[in-house]
Amino acid sequence: MRIGILSDIHANREALEATLADMRGAGVERVVCLGDVVGYNTDPSPCIALLREAGAVCVAGNHDRAVTRQIPTDGFSVRAIRAIAWTRKRLPPEDVAWLSALPLKTSVGDQLVAVHGALHVDRGCELVRLNSDDRLRRTAQALLGHPSGARVCAYGHTHRLGIHEYRNGELSEHDPDSEVALRGGSCYLLNPGTVGEPRSEERRATWMLFDTGRRTVSVRRVAYDDRAAFDKTRRAGIEPRRLLSIPAPLRAALQGGLRRMGIYEMVRRVINS
Repeated sequence: MRIGILSDIHANREALEATLADMRGAGVERVVCLGDVVGYNTDPSPCIALLREAGAVCVAGNHDRAVTRQIPTDGFSVRAIRAIAWTRKRLPPEDVAWLSALPLKTSVGDQLVAVHGALHVDRGCELVRLNSDDRLRRTAQALLGHPSGARVCAYGHTHRLGIHEYRNGELSEHDPDSEVALRGGSCYLLNPGTVGEPRSEERRATWMLFDTGRRTVSVRRVAYDDRAAFDKTRRAGIEPRRLLSIPAPLRAALQGGLRRMGIYEMVRRVINS
């Protein structure tokens, strides 16, 4: 089976349409969405419709559960809270019901376990970021004991591509730009990055192709009209997107400079507040 894994769409219709088209071209037979269908951008209902039309297997993300009032917005950024409030006012009851019914964790047979945040946490798992070796190890150990018998866990939430292997108690990371052959006796943690809410100079949507027959994983990058998507968000008053007025090459250079100086995240938080 060829499984297409995506995450963190964040109501970006243009990005999701391009991603699903690329999946069809790649022969994907099952779409798995790791949550955060809504939030930040202006097309929550069209994105829900696209996933439902694709027959996607979905889990709930923290933004999905905040929009449906299943969790509070404590700890969310000002920008995120603004987007959640905007979305709540516009999402029809049938879409609220669909989001509310999404599980926190699910599995695709004995091939794949899906979660938005972390597998090793029960309550509040959608809020935990696998952004440290300790947390990655704990989720890998939880995967080893998962009743599905799967040895691959896909997670999102960090918006960062990642392919980690856990073998004989040791954690290692693979280059996401190379196809990775999955070894027997190992378990793997896969983060497909983000479809619709980039957090780096990479503006393209990203997703992962998991070929269960060949036992391989590869990353796909998809260009889309990000200016159109984010212009809608700015016009709606959700996000000023000040950096989008800067030409893309200059913006990438500025972001790279800020990263080298170690202040990129601080500046990004100020801009997004």
